[in-house]
Amino acid sequence: MDNRPGSPENPVRVAVIGSGPSGFYAAEALQKQTDFAVEIDMFDRLPTPHGLVRGGVAPDHPKIKSVTRIYDKIAAHENFRFYGNVEFGTNLTHADFLNYYHQIVYAVGAQTDKSLEIPGEELPGSHAATEFVAWYNGHPDYRHFEFDLTQETAIVVGVGNVAMDVARILARSYDELFQTDIADYALDALKNSNVKTIYVLGRRGPAQAKFTNKEIREFGEMEESNVIVEPDEVEIDPISQEYLDTEADRNEITNVQILKEFSQREPDPSKPKKVIFQFLVSPVEIEGKDRVESVKVVKNELYKNERGSVRPRSIDRVYDIPAGLIFRSVGYQGVALPEVPFRDDWGTIPNEKGRIHVWLDGNKGAVVPGEYVVGWIKRGPSGVIGTNKPDSVETVEMMLEDLRNNITLKPENTTREAFENLLHERNIHYVTYADWQRLDELEIASGEALGRPRVKFTTVEDMLNALKQGTPAK
Repeated sequence: MDNRPGSPENPVRVAVIGSGPSGFYAAEALQKQTDFAVEIDMFDRLPTPHGLVRGGVAPDHPKIKSVTRIYDKIAAHENFRFYGNVEFGTNLTHADFLNYYHQIVYAVGAQTDKSLEIPGEELPGSHAATEFVAWYNGHPDYRHFEFDLTQETAIVVGVGNVAMDVARILARSYDELFQTDIADYALDALKNSNVKTIYVLGRRGPAQAKFTNKEIREFGEMEESNVIVEPDEVEIDPISQEYLDTEADRNEITNVQILKEFSQREPDPSKPKKVIFQFLVSPVEIEGKDRVESVKVVKNELYKNERGSVRPRSIDRVYDIPAGLIFRSVGYQGVALPEVPFRDDWGTIPNEKGRIHVWLDGNKGAVVPGEYVVGWIKRGPSGVIGTNKPDSVETVEMMLEDLRNNITLKPENTTREAFENLLHERNIHYVTYADWQRLDELEIASGEALGRPRVKFTTVEDMLNALKQGTPAK
């Protein structure tokens, strides 16, 4: 008798650790395949799903967040369950998952910022961009962070979309922010912000900037802020011109065109704030006695390395930018999970097309049967939300191939009932997807009362109390 999992009587039990886009796209791909009966259990340490769509997407970009409607449909499938407020490695161990699932998919993202690795980075007033992003988005872990918005000048290091979000939120008017779902405490703090000048620094040139056309174009449409690009900032050097002529994509070409248009604008004297873009500069020291007072930067030039990549290198020109705040946004990396292989040098889980393999002393080892990875923790922090879909599909194809070859974990307990009994025995109070939808309704109702899209719950305690009592966010 064939006892392999995959029949309706003996479905493949899959645990998805993390409930961001990559996790949901993996669940969707599993639901669309027809070779195996599958049960999907998705976990998140927070009571709320959707990962960076909730906690990372800028509040003034509501259209991007509409992707959650697709996730709602995935979650409504009869084979899907959500277990929020359950943390891998704390509430449940790696061994627990091995005991209850045939396959495990890690979808935990890249959770930390890379350092600038320059003197003074530890000074008060120096922050990771993701801390600020999580704070203004109401992430419970960052609810009590403080940012000294009494300062007049802030510096944002980096020219990716996250850096653009930080600069834009600092430059928005209160009225613009009020129309968003920004956390209420952040709205109040930014209403009283004294920040008037925001520098955005890129270590390479405008042709190599990684923001999207939409992100840069928005700086020219703000109620209270001028965008300042000096003409010499958008002079294209020969290496960049060659790149634009032969390798650049449409986004990069249009970015340069937008920046050149900005360089021809006259500032509107009625606008009290300004965002200044500077390219070919790198911070080399954050200066200050007890807190950030200025940032020393060095000018760069571009060259091609031995592999033909366009890289920056410093030239003999250094100057200071007086500022009381600096936000670094120069890349992100994953964090190791207990008992799961990890590459410290890349900040990812080692894998081939999503199949996890052992990583020991800098060397690749054997494939880990039944364990897989998707999203940024698989490939590094690249791409947009939609990039995760083909990435997750690739991993699911490996999972299905392994199922056909009977390569799975060998759990002792293979029913959802047995697993939920474990949760009850350990007194783990998990949040279901229906619970989340109740929280969602309460947040929206709180927002409607104030003329806003929603007012978010920003502590786990408030979320759990609201589910018990049906009280709105505050």
